[in-house]
Amino acid sequence: MQTTFTPDQLRDPGTERANEILRSCVHCGFCTATCPTYQVLGDELDSPRGRIYLIKDMLENERVPDAKTVKHIDRCLSCLSCMTTCPSGVHYMHLVDHARAYIEKTYTRPWHDRALRWTLAQIIPHPMRFRVALALAKLGRPFAGLMPDPRLKAMLQMAPKRIPPVSRNDDPQSFAPTAPKRKRVALMTGCAQKALNTDINDATIRLLRRLGCEVVVAKGAGCCGALTHHMGREQEAHGSAEANIHAWMAEIEGEGLDAIVINTSGCGTTVKDYGHMFRTSPLAAAAAQVSAKAMDISELLRDLEIPEGAPKGMRVAYHAACSLQHGQKVKAAPKDLLKRAGFEVVEPADSHLCCGSAGTYNLLQPEISRQLRDRKVQTLEARAPQLIAAGNIGCMMQIGSGTGLPVVHTVELLDWATGGPKPAALDVLG
Repeated sequence: MQTTFTPDQLRDPGTERANEILRSCVHCGFCTATCPTYQVLGDELDSPRGRIYLIKDMLENERVPDAKTVKHIDRCLSCLSCMTTCPSGVHYMHLVDHARAYIEKTYTRPWHDRALRWTLAQIIPHPMRFRVALALAKLGRPFAGLMPDPRLKAMLQMAPKRIPPVSRNDDPQSFAPTAPKRKRVALMTGCAQKALNTDINDATIRLLRRLGCEVVVAKGAGCCGALTHHMGREQEAHGSAEANIHAWMAEIEGEGLDAIVINTSGCGTTVKDYGHMFRTSPLAAAAAQVSAKAMDISELLRDLEIPEGAPKGMRVAYHAACSLQHGQKVKAAPKDLLKRAGFEVVEPADSHLCCGSAGTYNLLQPEISRQLRDRKVQTLEARAPQLIAAGNIGCMMQIGSGTGLPVVHTVELLDWATGGPKPAALDVLG
């Protein structure tokens, strides 16, 4: 694709990167075949190729985006399926992230949109605030049908039936291995996950200790910044990321770390991109070092080689989170681990398609999100599983809201198969 950015425009690092990405696009349209929003909406402007044209026009002309441009970019899930499909290696993620930051700086949204986005940015990345919000949403859930805005209705419906008590395992501390020590790793405990499901981090810590890892929860680490980053709120996102970089570098430069382990794949995609996010800042070297040590829990467990387990007689439908299969290119490891542990693993049709969660997408675009959820649940249930496994809390909540099957994190099953407690979600199976 030809571009016409001026030398002055290209002095901006974000525009320079956007120019590189735009010029790599050859208009082939392969991306439209695997784009969830294009499949649902059938509008070329709701495909990656269409959005690329909109972004190019907006950035080259340095214009204030109109409502039409913002609508179509807002509808993007950032599922990154297009990046897996693209034969030209177009790095759509960096392009759409830059476009969202540009929109946030130049476009004035309607007041109710601004208020909603501000509220989400102030609540979800902060576990205690999120807990309070979930408790209030739980009280308001019976009145969800009265909400005039479907986004407010989606927020009330998001509240789980049970909000788990705070797990003290998420506090800054170090857990000694219960087997001969092999590695020292930092566990990213996340933000929303600590409010929605504390069993995931607990299971991760137990399993890693059993496999010879000292597990550190670093003081000062928190939200990865993904939620605000994907809303274009660059300053807030970078603030969260910077805190993590300082926290993990203190451990790296202290007793050392073999890995930074992440069990929420949406966070993992962002942390692995810290090197890019801070490439022009004084933190560039530290950010790159942190990104290089970041690993999804399934990547680390593959390296640690969990014990082989006897057949469990349980059929598990594995849902591949977009941030894991497309964002991090981790595809086989979770399935291989579950099979090694003794589970029968099946996959749904169109496993590359998003479930519609996508961070705050299910709250900001509830109708499209619901259609994608229903499609995903239908394909999962078609494999007649006894339960569903996934590696991302957002996907788990999204899919769980549309099925009666238990939905658990992959690491919970692996912990159970190697001596840990049975996941609470499986109690319905008897």
